[in-house]
Amino acid sequence: MADPSSYRPKPGQIPDSPGVYRFRDEHRRVIYVGKAKSLRQRLANYFQDLAGLHPRTRTMVTTAASVEWTVVSTEVEALQLEYSWIKEYDPRFNVKYRDDKSYPYLAVTMNEEFPRVQVMRGHKKKGVRYFGPYAHAWAIRDTVDLLLRVFPVRTCSAGVFKNAARTGRPCLLGYIGKCSAPCVGRIPADDHWELADEFCDFMAGRTGTYLRRLEKQMMEAAEEMEYERAARLRDDIEALKKAMEKNAVVLADATDADLIAVAEDELEAAVQIFHVRGGRVRGQRGWVTDKVEDVTTGALVEHALQQLYGEERGDSVPKEVLVPALPDPVEPVQEWLTGRRGSNVSLRIPQRGDKKALMETVERNAQQSLVLHKTKRASDLTTRSRALEEIAEALDLDSAPLRIECYDISHLQGDDVVASMVVFEDGLQRKSEYRRFQIKGFEGQDDVRSMHEVITRRFRRYLAEKERTGEWVDEEPDGDLGQGLKDDEGRPKRFAYPPQLVVVDGGQPQVAAAKRALDELGIDDIAVCGLAKRLEEVWLPDDDDPVVLPRSSEGLYLLQRVRDEAHRFAITYQRTKRAKRFRSGPLDEVPGLGEARKQALIKHFGSVKRLRAATIDQICEVPGIGRKTAETIAAALARAAPPAPAVNTATGEIIDDEGPDTTEGSPGDPVTAGAPEERRGQET
Repeated sequence: MADPSSYRPKPGQIPDSPGVYRFRDEHRRVIYVGKAKSLRQRLANYFQDLAGLHPRTRTMVTTAASVEWTVVSTEVEALQLEYSWIKEYDPRFNVKYRDDKSYPYLAVTMNEEFPRVQVMRGHKKKGVRYFGPYAHAWAIRDTVDLLLRVFPVRTCSAGVFKNAARTGRPCLLGYIGKCSAPCVGRIPADDHWELADEFCDFMAGRTGTYLRRLEKQMMEAAEEMEYERAARLRDDIEALKKAMEKNAVVLADATDADLIAVAEDELEAAVQIFHVRGGRVRGQRGWVTDKVEDVTTGALVEHALQQLYGEERGDSVPKEVLVPALPDPVEPVQEWLTGRRGSNVSLRIPQRGDKKALMETVERNAQQSLVLHKTKRASDLTTRSRALEEIAEALDLDSAPLRIECYDISHLQGDDVVASMVVFEDGLQRKSEYRRFQIKGFEGQDDVRSMHEVITRRFRRYLAEKERTGEWVDEEPDGDLGQGLKDDEGRPKRFAYPPQLVVVDGGQPQVAAAKRALDELGIDDIAVCGLAKRLEEVWLPDDDDPVVLPRSSEGLYLLQRVRDEAHRFAITYQRTKRAKRFRSGPLDEVPGLGEARKQALIKHFGSVKRLRAATIDQICEVPGIGRKTAETIAAALARAAPPAPAVNTATGEIIDDEGPDTTEGSPGDPVTAGAPEERRGQET
């Protein structure tokens, strides 16, 4: 580990101008490339006190052994040079996106004498027009099969083409009219090239011209009573329309745009791109990257733009690029994109309308991509085993924690305080063991007290189960080891399995509260740790400094997954409770009255107000309601004070409650409608 002060440039050596810099390690390998508007100001940030640096930045500067820079004239030149160097040196500390897969493209080889339509993967070649990328190769073949009726372009390989030319016999597609057969001279080279060019125009979104032309030809053929030709043209039109329907219109203004969305956590980021041409989604692709440097969403977007358009020119760069966050500064990136396209490119965040709605779809795809990536990574047995071993080593445990329980507290500004308990066994979720808690010991917002209460309640139940089954002795029971953990009917007991590790979502205060709860119960054989969100630090009881696992550690990745799952489970429960509270009404207080019978009562009487005024005999007329239940309903409604009359704030008119039941949170409820929005705050 090098000391950054040993290779720090002397004051005044670094120019105060735009440029690109490279950090090299002791073996002269480039480990990081960056750009700056002012090299002097930017590099000075790397040579401050190590304690003030982000952990990933600290790792980079202590791995490096030297730094060098190149001065350029403008920030746009710096952006171009940074991209070139990242591609050339592949630095280990730079964000580098990797494709989830090798995406297939529909390619037209316009650089050949007789252009060919085919599926292509890998690096793009000069003189070839590409459309896509597509999710599956079969989607390309289906589209091509439809379009060959109208644009019978060559699709055969060079070997098949030469063999047909030698024998003078075209392939099957030539016989059935789906190839113009240039191999046997049925069409001149120039005419075939124009046919391929029209095919490219149609794929690029200029569809209206060809449809109108074919429709005109069809009408002319019908007027001349050439019905067979008119029928063929009709079928050609249907084929084109069917090919167009495969890509639904998403932007009514026929925009050419790329939409980029980012889903990220502390360790990884997923990028999804939708390519929209002529208002239709023509392609989709996704990348996943490790966040090996301290980087913002805007910087992730900038890296994605570099990779996406670094090798593109002309129309391959669309007029509009929609992103979730703008790079800082945005002007050099926009100027760079404009230079690559040759005309103005708009780089912005969509605010409303169809583009905003489509961006939300792209964001959902990015989230799903990140979840899928994590799921695939977590499903590997070898990876899970290594993760558990790394956790055991980092926390100084006697053995790998085969059962991990994680706890999280969730509330909305101190209301509806709940907690979650999630369980991972052998590194995988055990959802049947998940538990939810309502905080009962106090009211208000106090995550530390809440954590103490939850841990106490959970392990008090565990001790009660041990005491009831006589499992206090250290001797192993005879027979089936799991039999003592089941009730008389063979079902697993709740809270009967002890974990080897308890993880809490939080830092030192939450960890101390969990440890104190275990100590008060006399439990000393269960390890406790906390995972803080901000820097992904692992906190242990009674330790002033956190345990910092390597960024690439599978152990850290597993702890993060456990923590995130506990957070998701807690948030879901808290939102459910909040929604139920907003929808609650007098009928919810009637014991034994289910949803079906509540709906039957409201349907019969029309509203709670009319039900409150009904007699017991009238309530008994409702199907499924007996006299005893009717008496209970009448008593409950009598105890519940009628709600205050709703007032129309615009007119001052009192709104009579004679419509549908407002206690169920219907849109017209003057009391509850909009309440979740008005009370929405930060959820934890």
